[in-house]
Amino acid sequence: MARHENATESSLAPDAPLALERVSIAGASIAIITLSRPEARNPLDAATVKSMRSLLEGFVDTADVESVIITGSGDSFSAGGDLKAYQTLFCDPEAFSAFLVDFEAVCDVLERSGLISVAMINGTCVAGGLELALACDVITIADDAQIGDGHLNFSQLPGAGSSQRLVRAIGAQRAKYWMLSGRLFEPAEAVDAGLALLLSPQSELRTRTLEIVTDLCRTSPLARQRMKELVSYAHRSLLQDGLAEEQRVAVEYAATSHDATEGLNAFAERRQPKYKGR
Repeated sequence: MARHENATESSLAPDAPLALERVSIAGASIAIITLSRPEARNPLDAATVKSMRSLLEGFVDTADVESVIITGSGDSFSAGGDLKAYQTLFCDPEAFSAFLVDFEAVCDVLERSGLISVAMINGTCVAGGLELALACDVITIADDAQIGDGHLNFSQLPGAGSSQRLVRAIGAQRAKYWMLSGRLFEPAEAVDAGLALLLSPQSELRTRTLEIVTDLCRTSPLARQRMKELVSYAHRSLLQDGLAEEQRVAVEYAATSHDATEGLNAFAERRQPKYKGR
């Protein structure tokens, strides 16, 4: 456990597909969600995705968590969807669509909310596992993990974002190779491609990931959220539109936010700021 780390574990249920751990470090409130079906390589099936959506939306609603770290138990982060369940799910387009809506809602919270979101990849991360990781602000990866898209290995197509987010993360040509080859890549290749921020020995992955999260949680919650919104806007807009949006948000934030003024006052008064997230 990291220095000054206080944790309270609270499993959702004895047989739940997820485990929840709350950690407090240097005043930062962090939730660690662990995919907890290691015998099946932590599949992202309908029940797991729906449970994760409920958790994440609850964190946003209550505003009592600043950061979410997602990881896996055993030797996998997640091998993606439950292929056996897909045999049934594919026969019910309405249910399959509902599953993908839940998955995209999970990714939307990770990508656009004020939560600092981190995928802490402890082992094999493929297909839906990669899609989940791609929606996070930061990816950290263990030195004995592997990562890739893998959908085409079983003649499947992505439905939760890898064909869109992977291109934006590592560029079109490399993303095409990752997706079309179906290969799993070594963690150093993920870092070299700009997909992962940190490569760590497995034994140090949690500690080093928490250090990154704690550092990111020092700033104003409202400013962090606005910054994430601007970065997200950049992915879906022309440059000139993005620059105009940045200017609009900057003026609105400066004119209406307590935290913008507090940051300047704290600097002038040579003290630590007291942000309120508004």
